[in-house]
Amino acid sequence: MSNELYENEKVNLSQQNNVDEVKLNNDEINEKYKKGEVRIITEQARYPLSTIVNMVNSEDYILNPEFQRRHRWDTTRKSRLIESFIMNVPIPPIFLYEREYSVYEVMDGLQRLTAISQFYEDKFALQDLVEWKELNGFKYSQLPEQIRKGIDRRYISSIILLQETAKSESEANRLKQLVFERINSGGEKLKAQEIRNALYPGGLNYLTISLSRNKYFCKLWNIPEPDKIEIETGQARQEVIENKYFKDMSDTELVLRFFAYRQVDQWQGNTMEIFLDEFLKKGNEQFDESVLNNLKKLFNNTVKFAYDLFGEKAFWLHRKREDRWFHFERPTKILYDPLMQVLANNLDKKDDILAKKDDIVPGIENLHKNNFEAFKGRDTNKTKVTLRIEVLQNFLNSFLNG
Repeated sequence: MSNELYENEKVNLSQQNNVDEVKLNNDEINEKYKKGEVRIITEQARYPLSTIVNMVNSEDYILNPEFQRRHRWDTTRKSRLIESFIMNVPIPPIFLYEREYSVYEVMDGLQRLTAISQFYEDKFALQDLVEWKELNGFKYSQLPEQIRKGIDRRYISSIILLQETAKSESEANRLKQLVFERINSGGEKLKAQEIRNALYPGGLNYLTISLSRNKYFCKLWNIPEPDKIEIETGQARQEVIENKYFKDMSDTELVLRFFAYRQVDQWQGNTMEIFLDEFLKKGNEQFDESVLNNLKKLFNNTVKFAYDLFGEKAFWLHRKREDRWFHFERPTKILYDPLMQVLANNLDKKDDILAKKDDIVPGIENLHKNNFEAFKGRDTNKTKVTLRIEVLQNFLNSFLNG
């Protein structure tokens, strides 16, 4: 069953990275290198720590507040950074991208900049220091004079990707993605949606972030719901920040998947990651306020429909282990992706479907058993998702047409 798209919702992904491998001989490769093709142009700078507050508050430096909100360092980690400066321990450089002349986007190092700025503004006191335990409990303004002067003499280095690196906006986005992925390849690797959020800001991206805090969506994915403070200030409590879906932005990817799979026919054989990358970029460029409002309403209505019909077990699968079937007690993408599409396609029949809830819900176990091949494994590719949508739609039809 095909989706009925809103006006201006359809995107064109027919050209998504389908580039054949180019064969060059050694002379051609040497010439390509001499011309500087695919070569990053950088410069370096050093910033005294005492200037970081002005940098963070300046319109010339673009920070990603959503990335900061989800990866907020605790006081201990901030304190250890300050202790490193006291001891003159080398700190990795921050990475900036020159978006336009003298306007920079922070690609990597946001938490370090934020921690330094907050320390100079007396927003936290040092704690859990290892080598300078004597300074635990001190804020910047309370530090002994020599310690304070020592910190003020320290610098944080930066590597700046200059604007002339790329010849076009699309080339700039590609090179930013390349650099961002590689500078974040050490330590804890960022998830795909974290990278998308950093590289592809825009209306669709902001919508997925906003909708990921829908209270019914949170219930269905075991994510703590927003409280009054978060609703009023946007500041999530620690319980939320530590949630696995919130922490790595898997929640916003789930919202993005709902919108992208509405146009699953546009998936041209690449990986799901590339499909979602391209859909988000195109959606940011193309979707106007009307489309975004329609998508917002659609998601909110669909996820509430899922909750009203199946409760908190809406995306739980039945699995077989040792000849015994059981309810797998956590939500899965395997069921979320197709079920959300089917429910969205049947919102006009919601009342009729909910009226038969007592018949539909008990039938889910047999649906999973009888279609085990369709729902087994972890495949969420185009073919599997399309098959699962068909199976679930036929299941609902059996009640609607009965």
